[in-house]
Amino acid sequence: MRAFQVTELGKAPELADVAIPEPGPGELRLKVAACGLNFADMLMVTGKYQDTPPVPFVLGMEMAGTVEALGEGVTAPAVGTRVAAFGGRGGLAEHAVIEADRCVPLTDGMGFETAAAFPVAYGTSHVALDHRAHLLKGERLLVLGAAGGVGLTAVEIGKLMGAEVIACARGADKLAVARAAGADHLIDSDTDDLRAVVKGLGGCDVVYDPVGGDLFMAALRATRPEGRLLSIGFASGTVPQIPANLLLVKNLTVIGFYWGGYRAFRPQVVTDSLTQLFRWHDEGRLHPHVSHVLPLERAAEGMELLRSRKSTGKVVITP
Repeated sequence: MRAFQVTELGKAPELADVAIPEPGPGELRLKVAACGLNFADMLMVTGKYQDTPPVPFVLGMEMAGTVEALGEGVTAPAVGTRVAAFGGRGGLAEHAVIEADRCVPLTDGMGFETAAAFPVAYGTSHVALDHRAHLLKGERLLVLGAAGGVGLTAVEIGKLMGAEVIACARGADKLAVARAAGADHLIDSDTDDLRAVVKGLGGCDVVYDPVGGDLFMAALRATRPEGRLLSIGFASGTVPQIPANLLLVKNLTVIGFYWGGYRAFRPQVVTDSLTQLFRWHDEGRLHPHVSHVLPLERAAEGMELLRSRKSTGKVVITP
């Protein structure tokens, strides 16, 4: 089969011919129809992601496809079932082996491209905002990187949870995407003074930050007393150093959040969240945004779209 594979950390992945994998106990094999790209895929290439597997490995954290073989002890989902899955790797290939309990059967209303863009981004934002930050109806939510893969879902879910949403993104085109997802206020990170704009609105209660760097520091200073700041990632390349005196004076809470970590120590949180999210999608309350769909031979181009921040929402690869 064809697979987009990392053979050496720090070296560009390559499209290679590799053996079709066989499922072991507790696993199944998917015929992959679509795979969503994530910022974490780029970190894996350099070995900077917290769950980077040993080389060689196939990239692609989340995928959708059809079950085609079952390993020992697996009875469901049955062969022929359409599923979405979060495997952490392996999705950028024509076939993928994954633990059976990481798969969610799809309803007829969700296509493969949508399903491949769904679990990581929506799961991250829902668990972060609901389980970790306890976002309340009527609170003011500031979303940084609001047109990106996770940021856009935070805008949409925050609005669905009843928050007043401030979206911060780069440029008018990206802000228009955030507006369409439900943002009430827009901040252009290239031209606007984030701290001044947010304080002019009365401050914010919750900050959702996949960016880090200077934007985090500006948001910190615009957060109301007893505000909560979610540290989701550091797309800017800079991990902010947080002055504890500001946390003390304003009674602020900074919350670290890694969605994938819940698989290890509290998987029911993820399971319950995905159940709710798929229900909302079936009810027509969530509208995944995919800006680019590319074939497997253009996977490197898809990664570059993320790196250069030229995409909005998700980039999906179709093996």
